[in-house]
Amino acid sequence: MKNRIFIGLSILFFACQPQPETNENIKPQIVCTTGMLGDAVKNIVGEHYEVTSLMGPGVDPHLYKATQGDLKALSNADIIIYNGLHLEGKMGEVFEKLENRKQIIVAAEAIPEEQLINNTEFQGAFDPHLWFDVEIWAKVVLHLRNGIIDFNPELKKDINKNTQVYYELLQDLNTNVVSSIESLDSSKRILITAHDAFGYFGRTYSFKVKGLQGISTVSEYGLKDVSNLVNFITEKEINAVFVESSVSDRSLKAVIEGCKAKGHEVSIGGILYSDAMGEENTSEGTYLGMVKYNVNTIVNSLK
Repeated sequence: MKNRIFIGLSILFFACQPQPETNENIKPQIVCTTGMLGDAVKNIVGEHYEVTSLMGPGVDPHLYKATQGDLKALSNADIIIYNGLHLEGKMGEVFEKLENRKQIIVAAEAIPEEQLINNTEFQGAFDPHLWFDVEIWAKVVLHLRNGIIDFNPELKKDINKNTQVYYELLQDLNTNVVSSIESLDSSKRILITAHDAFGYFGRTYSFKVKGLQGISTVSEYGLKDVSNLVNFITEKEINAVFVESSVSDRSLKAVIEGCKAKGHEVSIGGILYSDAMGEENTSEGTYLGMVKYNVNTIVNSLK
């Protein structure tokens, strides 16, 4: 309750602050929640906007709590872009309070419900990890473009041009992903991760995907979950599991130990970028580079 009061008062405080004087050299501000969204928007808008991502490398959006700096950035933003589908669960109230005063674009609204993966444990709770299907993410990019053009129609020509270039890169990326995965025998396409973030990846690229935790890292796992996963890995003779850059590796280490106790050796195949991209100014710090890295790591470790 105290946290809700703090968020409400903080938003009201920042909203009431005097706005800076208009300056032609000051670019309009777009604030995105995740790095994946921020990277997409930077490719769409080019130099016309200042783009800020609230959640950097290694940050788990499921558990993220807005800071005072975040609230100030959101209050000063011209456009706010977030994923939706409860990915930014603890920030939901913030967006609700701002939706009548800000141009807000929800990425998930680009995708019809029939194309979303439903969480079987909670009917109507959809998997928010849209970026792991490159073709779906390309649709998100077009949706973001449309929302940004609505806010600033005079930039339509440049934004359409930028988006077309990036959209073609996404199509090339998807072709390369498919080609790389085809080099891996279908019997070895079993992906074990810390939490169930790779559902869209599995559906689109023909992988059996299992996460120790559910689609959100907020969900708990217990000894039964560990035991079930150990039995599955042992029965399928899987040789590698994958940790995630934004999730503790403790849970999977327990699985590895459980497999060892049953006489089956399994190793960590690598670190995957799931809910956050890599460090800024690295290849993995971009969406294109992150996807390439993940696919190469998965394929090479499971061969």
